[in-house]
Amino acid sequence: MSDKTDYKDTVFLPATPFPMRGDLPKKEPALLARWQKMGLWQQLRANSRGREKFILHDGPPYANGNIHIGTALNKILKDTVNRARQMGGYDADYIPGWDCHGLPIEWKIEEEYRKSGRDKDAVPILQFRAECRAYAQHWMGVQAGEFQRLGVLGDFEHRYATMDFPSEAAIAGEIGKFLLNGALYRGLRPVMWSPVEKTALAEAEIEYHDHTSTTVFVRFPILGGAGDLAGATVVIWTTTPWTMPGNRAIAYGPEIDYAVVRVDSAAEGSRARPGEIFLVALALLPQVADATGIATHHVLRVLKGADLAGMLCAHPMRGQGYDFDVPMLPGEHVTTEAGTGFVHTAPGHGEEDFVLGRAHNLEIPETVGPDGTFTAKAPGFEGIHVYKAADPVCAALDAAGGLLGRGTVKHSYPHSWRSKAPLIFRATPQWFIRMDGPENIRAAALRAIAETDFVPDAGRNRIGGMVATRPDWCISRQRAWGVPIPIFVHRASGEPLRDPQVVARVVEAFTTEGADAWYASPPARFLGEGRNPDDYEQVMDIVDVWFESGSTHAFVLEARGMKWPADLYLEGSDQHRGWFHSSLLESVGTRGRAPFKAVLTHGFTMDEQGRKMSKSLGNTVAPQEVEKQYGADILRLWVMNADVTEDQRIGPDILKQTAELYRRLRNTLRWLLGSLDGFSPAEILPEAEMPELERWVLHRLWELDGQIREAVETHDWTGVYPAIHNFCASDLSAFYFDVRKDALYCDRPDAPRRRAARTVLDHLHRSLTTWLAPVLVFTADEAWMARFGEAACVHLQDFPEAPERWRDEELARKWATLRDLRRAVTGSLERARAEGTIGASLQAAPVLHLPAAEAGLLSAEEWAELAIVSRLSLSTAPAPDGAFRHPDREDVGVRFVRAEGEKCVRCWRVLPEVGAVAAHPALCKRCADAVDSGLVCKAAAE
Repeated sequence: MSDKTDYKDTVFLPATPFPMRGDLPKKEPALLARWQKMGLWQQLRANSRGREKFILHDGPPYANGNIHIGTALNKILKDTVNRARQMGGYDADYIPGWDCHGLPIEWKIEEEYRKSGRDKDAVPILQFRAECRAYAQHWMGVQAGEFQRLGVLGDFEHRYATMDFPSEAAIAGEIGKFLLNGALYRGLRPVMWSPVEKTALAEAEIEYHDHTSTTVFVRFPILGGAGDLAGATVVIWTTTPWTMPGNRAIAYGPEIDYAVVRVDSAAEGSRARPGEIFLVALALLPQVADATGIATHHVLRVLKGADLAGMLCAHPMRGQGYDFDVPMLPGEHVTTEAGTGFVHTAPGHGEEDFVLGRAHNLEIPETVGPDGTFTAKAPGFEGIHVYKAADPVCAALDAAGGLLGRGTVKHSYPHSWRSKAPLIFRATPQWFIRMDGPENIRAAALRAIAETDFVPDAGRNRIGGMVATRPDWCISRQRAWGVPIPIFVHRASGEPLRDPQVVARVVEAFTTEGADAWYASPPARFLGEGRNPDDYEQVMDIVDVWFESGSTHAFVLEARGMKWPADLYLEGSDQHRGWFHSSLLESVGTRGRAPFKAVLTHGFTMDEQGRKMSKSLGNTVAPQEVEKQYGADILRLWVMNADVTEDQRIGPDILKQTAELYRRLRNTLRWLLGSLDGFSPAEILPEAEMPELERWVLHRLWELDGQIREAVETHDWTGVYPAIHNFCASDLSAFYFDVRKDALYCDRPDAPRRRAARTVLDHLHRSLTTWLAPVLVFTADEAWMARFGEAACVHLQDFPEAPERWRDEELARKWATLRDLRRAVTGSLERARAEGTIGASLQAAPVLHLPAAEAGLLSAEEWAELAIVSRLSLSTAPAPDGAFRHPDREDVGVRFVRAEGEKCVRCWRVLPEVGAVAAHPALCKRCADAVDSGLVCKAAAE
């Protein structure tokens, strides 16, 4: 019975040029060059004509350095959404853009000036702007290359930039719309001001850090007080003693209970004087007494804040240039949470103070200049910087008898994100867009928010709360690099010139010459005939960069004839107060609705311990380094394998884990390609003739197809790619592939079971490769070419349809049960293997004990195939003692039995029938038939 024939070449082993190793750092640049050479972007646009448009409008990154991991995450997510929409049957056009104006670039140029000892103010403004433009142009080019290296696909040839001449003209035109509709006005209001950068800052340019401030308790003598208030003082507490020169009132809460307190004794070193009488909120008296060293005291009486109406106090530095009365005013913002229950009011240094001052016609003195030093409006402190004002102000208060106590507090305080210096509130003349009034911008913005889809939906409340409570929009900045606010103000009336012809002349000039025309041209060019330039002030402030980026919908979408509003805006969650916010207000103010239909926000990127990344901690991850070590596809997989709506973590260990996930996905594609070697349409088997196992796989494809298409429509990709990975690892590699290897390797090519499997593998390859293509952009294209040739490109494909007929919920439930029961068989085999009883599962012929209700789910032969054993017997009798039990069910057990017979040298099954075919004594009947059929693999045929 010996048979020495080598049957190795008659086995259909996988064969593919698609290697196991990705070698992505080397392959990816070559694939990028291939897409460029074949004009992939242009082909997609040509092929998409007539499809429904999809527009994800790119929020512009800032052009001032290499991209970081957060920027990479953002662009990868955008690219995935765009590619998936394109493959989902849409025309997904995408114009990448850049934000080029503003303080950070100015700061960089000024840093170079400081290094070389040059004075920025001595440099002609047009020369300075030219240097800023060149700097931004350089970094746009660098970042464009870095984005494309990530695999980002878009119309980079026709990218947009806020500093392009047509963009600057459009921005000027948008300012003109607010000017002409009356919403733009110039007013004196306190704004967040950077004394270092000498400019107002937008909320999005502010970050909060811990800061230690000097605190003071200050006495304000009551004027004309009668009875127990004669000679009494009102005590306030503040963390900004530098604002004391700007004090013009004291606010009280009308419903608050205030105590009239007499000091009986004071601790050593206390500034409190026995016998003095002062007023504080009753609820805060214990804290005030403790903080100011008042040892004993008693309350003379309690009165309501409303009883203080009309009362006047003296400024605590009266006699030192502050000889004016300080009124007591009711304020809704006054609470008893901290301090004394009285709020020192400096209307030039706080929003609530300003509102209260305006309501009562208080003077708003300009006590602090642009550089943060006191002006002549702050007698005794001229030239002193507010950062260094605590000691001299306290000394002056002490000398005048106004200082009751001094301390420090560590609290969260606003800082400039660029200079990292503390900020101040400072009232200056600025240009504002009013939120309320005839234009109803606030109300319209809130309606637009209600009509917008937010992913996640929590973003709706976040931006809604910001819009509901925000003050008027300050759009002016006192800098040089940006689009000027092209407005003329009539000197006599103080009114801005609202003339459509002037606006049109500005837009025309900016379109061909850029915003430099505002600085290079005489005012008469814009004012036109009939106006004397001497009668007008030419505004030289630039517009807030958030207004610029908020206007991009106008000069990217509208001006290019693209779909408006955009289908989607996608940025980090911080942009609820940044780009989403400014785009919403700009569009609502000029067009009455939001420039987007949906808003998707992602979280921030943290290190593996959940800490914010910083160079000082050494925990940053550079996308450029990840590309060099692993490849961009690994970085893309990291992005899409997490819940992007939450903060994401990255680091060496996480990247290793992601690389392992990638390896499994790649091996799935490789096995599919190898097992499809030589596949032709003639092999396709109708679904009705397929075994249940194949129809179950098709059902799973239908389920995943639905998940993919739902994500395409909703923009919510959370869990989608983890589900695909789990399908590959659990359903395919660890189950279906394992079960079907025998049929694929050893059945005749015309055998229905093998044809069914190969038909399903064809569906699997087409589905998985296209599903993975939006994320693993390089690997998917490589896997597509490995099957369909160098001229093919997966990115020109659409997601294949998973027809409704594949859906079979009943079959899915049945196979969920079968896979669960299979655990008992595999568990028994693992125990036998561990005991050394067998080496391979095909050496076994176990007996599976099942309840009668489940015994008919499969035949014994089908169970042997499913369990990958040579034979299997079914029994409805209870499993005997010693049998392996199902981990979760006592009524399911397996008795191990070794397979009888000889091992087939071709399929390795152990069967009594081996040797029954005389011509092939070492083969089982199936393998002998396969060999005799002549339908063997290519190697054997040769």
